[in-house]
Amino acid sequence: MALVACATLASAQDWRPTYNLFGEVGLIDMPTADMAPDAEVAASIGGFSSQQRTTFTFQVTPRLSGSFRYSHIDDFWLPTLDEIYDRSFDLRYQIVEEGDVFPAVAIGLRDFIGTGLYTSEYIVATKGVGDNLRVTGGLGWGRLGTRGGFGNPFGLDVRPPNDFGVGGTVATDVLFRGDAAFFGGLEWQVNADWGVKLEYSSDAYVDEVSVAAIDQASPLNFGVTYTPRPGYQLSASYLYGSEISVGATIVLDPTTGAAPSGLETAPIPVSVRPDGARAAQSWDRSILPDTAIRDALTTVLAQEGVEVLGLELSDRRLRLRYENTRYRAEAQAAGRVARILTHVAPWSIETFVLEPVQAGIPLASITLSRSDIERLENEPGAARAIFDRAVVAAAGDAAGLDPTANVRPSFTWGLAPYVELTIFDGDQPVRGDLGLELSARYEIRPNLVLEGAIRKRLIGNRDEIGSISPSTLPPVRRNAPYYAAEGDPGIEYLTLAWYGHPGANLYSRVTAGYLERMFGGVSTELLWKPVNSPLALGAELNYVAQRDYDMMLGFQDYDVVTGHLSAYYAFDNGFHAQVDVGRYLAGDWGATFSLDRELENGWRVGAYVTLTDVSYEDFGEGSFDKGIRVTVPFDWAFGQPSRREIETNLSSLTRDGGARLNVDGRLYDVVRDGHIFEYEDSWGRFWR
Repeated sequence: MALVACATLASAQDWRPTYNLFGEVGLIDMPTADMAPDAEVAASIGGFSSQQRTTFTFQVTPRLSGSFRYSHIDDFWLPTLDEIYDRSFDLRYQIVEEGDVFPAVAIGLRDFIGTGLYTSEYIVATKGVGDNLRVTGGLGWGRLGTRGGFGNPFGLDVRPPNDFGVGGTVATDVLFRGDAAFFGGLEWQVNADWGVKLEYSSDAYVDEVSVAAIDQASPLNFGVTYTPRPGYQLSASYLYGSEISVGATIVLDPTTGAAPSGLETAPIPVSVRPDGARAAQSWDRSILPDTAIRDALTTVLAQEGVEVLGLELSDRRLRLRYENTRYRAEAQAAGRVARILTHVAPWSIETFVLEPVQAGIPLASITLSRSDIERLENEPGAARAIFDRAVVAAAGDAAGLDPTANVRPSFTWGLAPYVELTIFDGDQPVRGDLGLELSARYEIRPNLVLEGAIRKRLIGNRDEIGSISPSTLPPVRRNAPYYAAEGDPGIEYLTLAWYGHPGANLYSRVTAGYLERMFGGVSTELLWKPVNSPLALGAELNYVAQRDYDMMLGFQDYDVVTGHLSAYYAFDNGFHAQVDVGRYLAGDWGATFSLDRELENGWRVGAYVTLTDVSYEDFGEGSFDKGIRVTVPFDWAFGQPSRREIETNLSSLTRDGGARLNVDGRLYDVVRDGHIFEYEDSWGRFWR
């Protein structure tokens, strides 16, 4: 009765999914059928005396979530190991959404790719009772079927013992096999900040109990959660009648900027021509010559971070080729350019043709009606309306364009601090360095760029090499600790890159020099990408040699020809798929399959898997290369326009098999920003 009386303190709109000790939406140790908000990202750390778990979770779609976990287990139950650092992956799919009568139902796989220490499967249902109480009941297998287990409801009574070999593979022969057991619990939200949890666990912690790492006196767990503000969750629990656990979760909503919106300078209003001005057929070039218009545009657009590269004028049409150096979304740059053109262009000009350029390559042409811009600026649905009227096509050639002088400095340099981490190592979970990076860039021509960077460590422990696993493959990646230890200071990269547009829908790149910290040589690439097609095809061929460990100018004896044929596809729901087939740095042949979800604000979260002709045994621990990658745009984090971004690769292990060259400026990422699918996703920024 006390719970019911207090339940009125919170309301339905205050309900927030909370995370458990496995870093997934759930109770305390058990899962629920609830899902986080679409695209939510959560980083959790939690555990108790003998187990600590760090988890990255992403809500891939409204009904599918995935987790990558890194666990430290003390008092390990094998006599040859006192402790272990373990990596595992989870998936959960909500097969039924909650309704007025029926509960939400989800099916999940915990640690289905890994060493199998937490391997379990479950079917779980969750239903709200009133506004503030959630009731969960489920059926678990594997570890979740070890307390109070009974015969398998599917008749699959025999569950083979865990034998994951070197780990990293999916043991399909154990899924939903063996004894099953019930679990369940309650979650009550006391108010907007506090929640209470009670659960019955079906995990008997059999191996942990066998070595006295945990004394499981009871299957009941009790916990509280504290959410002082959106984005942060703290938890404390009393587990199994013997353990105290604590946990913390940071939650990010990539769909909402971390900084307040609109910190950038507001765009200038559209200049509307006087009545009757549109009928003019020409302007007096003796009073306002083409060069005056070009010079005015060059000056004004430079203040917006837009460099004018070429201009073509007729009585009714203005064609402008430019490079956007400030705005992540080309649509926002196009909108700013169009607004300024309404002020600078003579009144008789009715058509604007905008040609954005990156790396000296014209990406597309966007044809806009000046009358549409004047009429729609302040209308409801203006972004969609102007997009429907715009014509996006392939950029024309340079014929007719009057080139302008480069107003940007051709040579730029910077000195900035850097932080570099090595994570998920089997011996030491985190190593890091803090230092200074000196970088420089010289644009010989817009499409011919010389750039490089050198780093000097100030403090850190990445010079501690630690253990390096033996392998029959050439040491193309596993010797990375030697570069961290001896390359101080070291040249991170020093390259000369040339970009071209050899034909219709064709783009090219040649990059030579010290391409990355471990390899130098020549990288060539050709990409076919129509402006209005979701499909792109590419070919890359490289000849590289392994650099000396000191990361200066010398090379080792190992060299290799490597390359791939690639296919890219942009789905209309924000997902981007990529398949690369070819030869990797260790001379192995195979393919990499990637799938990324990209939000309209530039956030990208994805996963990749590489399978080659290297056997699981020769590859070593992990069996094959796989990982998660996250890209966070600067403008999301800081609220100021920027084309910079932070890329993080969460790889469970780094081995020699399936290793690809890390060369900057691959064509697909350069070109696609100015093509139709990227414009459609980001066109809401046209008027910003």
